[in-house]
Amino acid sequence: MIDRGFHHDGSPDHVSTAAPEPGETVTVFVRTPRGHRSGVHVRTTPDGEPHFTEAVIDRETERETWWRADIVARNQVTGYRFLIGGPDGYRWLTASGLAAHDVPDTTDFKLVTHAAPPEWAAGGVIYQIFPDRFASSGTARDLPPWAIPRGWDDPVAGSGPDTSRQVFGGDLDGVRSRLDHITALGADILYLTPVFPAASNHRYNASSFAEVDPLLGGDAAYRALIDEVHRRGMRILGDLTTNHCGDTHAWFQAALRDKGAAEREMFFFTDDDLGYEAWMGVPSLPKLDWSSERLAGAMEEVVRGWLRFGLDGWRIDVANMTGRLRQADHTHEVARRIRRAMTEECPDRLLVAEHAHDATGDLDVGGWQGTMNYAGFTRPVWSWLRGPEVHLPFLGVPAEVPRIGGGDAVATIRAFSGHMSWRSLVHSWSILGSHDTARIRTICGGDPALVEVAAGLMLTLPGTPMVFAGDEIGLEGAWGEDSRRTMPWDRPERWDRGTFGVYRDLIALRRGEAALRHGGLRWLHVSEDAVVYLRERAGERLLILAARAAHRPVRLPLGARCLPVYGDAELSPEADGTVTLPADGPAFHIWRLARS
Repeated sequence: MIDRGFHHDGSPDHVSTAAPEPGETVTVFVRTPRGHRSGVHVRTTPDGEPHFTEAVIDRETERETWWRADIVARNQVTGYRFLIGGPDGYRWLTASGLAAHDVPDTTDFKLVTHAAPPEWAAGGVIYQIFPDRFASSGTARDLPPWAIPRGWDDPVAGSGPDTSRQVFGGDLDGVRSRLDHITALGADILYLTPVFPAASNHRYNASSFAEVDPLLGGDAAYRALIDEVHRRGMRILGDLTTNHCGDTHAWFQAALRDKGAAEREMFFFTDDDLGYEAWMGVPSLPKLDWSSERLAGAMEEVVRGWLRFGLDGWRIDVANMTGRLRQADHTHEVARRIRRAMTEECPDRLLVAEHAHDATGDLDVGGWQGTMNYAGFTRPVWSWLRGPEVHLPFLGVPAEVPRIGGGDAVATIRAFSGHMSWRSLVHSWSILGSHDTARIRTICGGDPALVEVAAGLMLTLPGTPMVFAGDEIGLEGAWGEDSRRTMPWDRPERWDRGTFGVYRDLIALRRGEAALRHGGLRWLHVSEDAVVYLRERAGERLLILAARAAHRPVRLPLGARCLPVYGDAELSPEADGTVTLPADGPAFHIWRLARS
């Protein structure tokens, strides 16, 4: 788990560029304990054949030796690893850690020459909004026949036939009226779930991709929101279903009416009782056929058109199933086509995929630039911080959320991060919950101290943090629909101001510390109830302790004073350089290690 002083990651301290051009020479650095003299080589596999380059000593510090080597980004993805010599044989250092045995190439570090994500993305904090439940402008609108009107303070029907039909009246002018709240929190990227017209409150069954739902205020309200977001120096992302549309969509209706219609090729028609393929068998969600050039061209124009309207990027719904059906697998092609269309329209735009399990095989192929990191972040954090008495379903698994120790949680995080490039990792979204899941407050058994630990992990580990609206004030919810409760703007007694302060302060800290936005990651200690790691950038070192409960004191040979950054305990080294960290919990601490 801990690599005993041997370390490399994809951060700027270790790689001269994260966005090499094809054929560019890239300098990589690896750290070993000072005094290591058994040699270091970097192994690449240009065109599939292993090649070794001897590293040279670049510099030494009191405790470390930095080795340097040049490698060529010869292929679209160039994998590399370090061979560490030793008296008893060699070891491999890959993105999954140090191994004394041979390991597969899938965990090699990666240089990626595909077009890089926009520079603004990895440094931001995303705020997710489910429009119907966030804020209402109070504008009276005629409801369509499918809608069931609800009062803002009414409880949400968390299950049953009315679930997708209940309309609480949130709209885009309401979102615009509450931007001060979001900026006070410190988030700077808005992500709204779909705004297209649809016969549901969630709008994932779009009847059109060409306009904004009149219930939300239409195109004019979207235009006003985007303009105000940009005026404040923020960004805004749309949500697009590339896997399916709604059964009321004009494309599908044309295909249903006429077997000879050109739109017929855009869907999968069958001879079964339903007559067509639908996502997860839901009749209102006919699946799109990406073998159709007509569909591909139409969807590319949707992507381009809304970027021209002002969007700064897209989150792609059900990206893991897009283009996949039995023998057909167009997923990577779809991702590349969308990315290419976005780049041609405006290179400075972000493309992130929804993927509820292992997304690593769909990243670093020239399409999705990151994922909603449920597998490599949400699941291990939930499982480590789950309240002892909490019994809830575990994100699609026919079992309850487990309760695991810190070792298993960190092993999970490393297992997934080790199969993607550093670039994809930092542009993937670290989420504690979303409109599809339970709320983190409920997962933590209602304990605000555990929520603070969760928020601390989200805002200090590599990845782009995403806050689901309401988490910052302590809203609860036991599953996705239950979590889509309205924001209690006029009910201050429902707000946990302490939790809001935790989110605000941690977001401000992340925005102010380059080491948290762009620094490397080193795990220093892992036990059942506590984990300790460093984030480092350009000589700045932040030491972070996350504890879910009181634990045995952690003693580390840091050789430096630890100045409090989050928390109030200054720590000084003992005569031998050892620093003893606090043993309280639940707790979250951050210190700056004093420069030598």
